[in-house]
Amino acid sequence: MTRYAKPKTLDEALALLSEGSWRILAGATDFYPALGNRPLQYDVIDINGIDALRGIVESDSHFVIGARTSWAEVDKTPLPPAFEALKQAAREVGSIQIQNVASVAGNICNASPAADGVPALMILDAEVELRSRHELRILPLGEFIVGNRQTRLREDELVTALRIPKASVAGRSAFVKLGARRYLVISIAMAAARVVLDGQGRIASAAISVGSCSAVAQRLYPLEASLAGQGPEAIEASVQAAGLDELSPIDDVRGSAGYRRSAAREIVARAILLATHGSQKRAAA
Repeated sequence: MTRYAKPKTLDEALALLSEGSWRILAGATDFYPALGNRPLQYDVIDINGIDALRGIVESDSHFVIGARTSWAEVDKTPLPPAFEALKQAAREVGSIQIQNVASVAGNICNASPAADGVPALMILDAEVELRSRHELRILPLGEFIVGNRQTRLREDELVTALRIPKASVAGRSAFVKLGARRYLVISIAMAAARVVLDGQGRIASAAISVGSCSAVAQRLYPLEASLAGQGPEAIEASVQAAGLDELSPIDDVRGSAGYRRSAAREIVARAILLATHGSQKRAAA
């Protein structure tokens, strides 16, 4: 017989996790559809009663997004312009009804290559906070997700928050998603970019990530380095010259590998230009 538990505190949840194998239930937007017509065959911890895991707070060094925070909350919370890509991604997660209940932590723990929130979190150098009854671990998001539907979450651990270092909220960002239709779509490719401009309107630094073009969303570090010192007029040429060797797109029903690679270049350039122009408008205001 399967067990169901709905703890009210984090300590209660961690105590249960230390006793055996459980499946975590948060927003449940993927949980029940994945079951299909099959009966539940594992024990479930429902964390929706743990209020401490919800909300966005600012500490001296980080912005901390609680694991149960919904995408609608992310979109509505006043945050620095560097979070704009994350807010845009939040508005792309399923329908409005899904955005109201789907959790930020659920999106990364599901570890889909097409998870909308991951590229936007990666350009913010997001860290994953993992707690067990006896230990606290902090992992970079890029190390937490290790493959398609694979993470480094242990059976006795719970993702409790996403942490954004304040050093990574400089500049402005943008998110671009390519799909077969405008709404309720799994992406063919997506890109997020964060750009910091110097006093002459040139790129001082950039952070760029692409999703749906490899098993795990990838940061494009060589392209980021090549953009330093460039003006907006050089962005498209820099993107076209980039090898994008970090990407390993596949053929599937949504698009071929070749199409994805070509599309990635286009939407990366768009995301960088959108972030750059946004930064210029802000500097001129």
